[in-house]
Amino acid sequence: MTPATEPGPAGPRGLGPERLREYLDTARPGLVTGAVTGRLIEGGRSNLTYEVTDGASRWVVRRPPLGHVLATAHDMRREHRVIAALHGTAVPVPRPLLLCEDESVLGAPFYVMEYVTGTPYRTAGELAAIGPERTRRAVLGLVDTLVELHAVDPEAVGLGDFGRPEGFLDRQLRRWGKQLAASRGRELAGIDELHGALGRTLPHSPAPTVVHGDFRLDNVLIGGPDDTIRAVLDWEMSTLGDPLTDLGLLVMYSSDLGLTDSPVSTTSAAPGHPAPAELIERYAARSGRDTGAIAWYTAFAWFKLAVILEGIHYRYTLGQTVGAGFDRIGELVPVFIEHGLSTLNELQEG
Repeated sequence: MTPATEPGPAGPRGLGPERLREYLDTARPGLVTGAVTGRLIEGGRSNLTYEVTDGASRWVVRRPPLGHVLATAHDMRREHRVIAALHGTAVPVPRPLLLCEDESVLGAPFYVMEYVTGTPYRTAGELAAIGPERTRRAVLGLVDTLVELHAVDPEAVGLGDFGRPEGFLDRQLRRWGKQLAASRGRELAGIDELHGALGRTLPHSPAPTVVHGDFRLDNVLIGGPDDTIRAVLDWEMSTLGDPLTDLGLLVMYSSDLGLTDSPVSTTSAAPGHPAPAELIERYAARSGRDTGAIAWYTAFAWFKLAVILEGIHYRYTLGQTVGAGFDRIGELVPVFIEHGLSTLNELQEG
């Protein structure tokens, strides 16, 4: 735990179980039947997620990080809106219960949703423990769920104004270029070359869809006898845009980094894990979309993760990180750049 999330005398910081109980009794009378306790669910990168229980039922509370400044980066209304819109479609999401924008309750806006039982598989080692057959089923199910998400008609579920699809890829590239500029603390061979090449080879986007923005195995809960996806989580980067950005990110996280004992892992080394080519083929067959330019989207995913990791490394050099493993993040950035360049070269050579 970081100091921001260490338990206080009344539960984890940022939660306030007694104050939460008072609010729930008013907003949803009869929902809670006993004293409320809570715990932080570890693993999130940004917004804070808590499991809350009254001893009989369980719920999940989601709120911005403590001391957050940029409200647009931690928009609880936006997260709640997309989950509420998708609930009842073929996309599995937790049932939203309420949104609270009164910051006097927990110190920030938050929302409450149902607790879904399932496992977020984060590493190849965790997948290896369930065996190759179940691993294959889980990963292919991830692709099928992505197809279902991209099949949702935004207008039909009230998300027609959820984003600005026009110029989506160009804005994304500029956004992450600005992020890179803000965290430049050293020379990074190839990063400008990769950024420039992506800008010169922007593909033509298909029709816009709801985009998750961080679609990967550890952002879903898997459970049940058939290892089905019970819920897709962490919608903080969702918008309307190019659906192939989600696929490119999934392909990147299913590729081999060529590293051992890395603080940033993909799941590709797990026995039974489908190869990226099979994931792309399955998505194309089930969605009907042309994936001929997927190398661009995958290279963009490598670039985006390189920028994110460089930002973490930059904060580490300034002494602004807490915990173990940050000292090794910097050495990963050139690996991501190299993968991005080689992936983009494959597109150009093809």
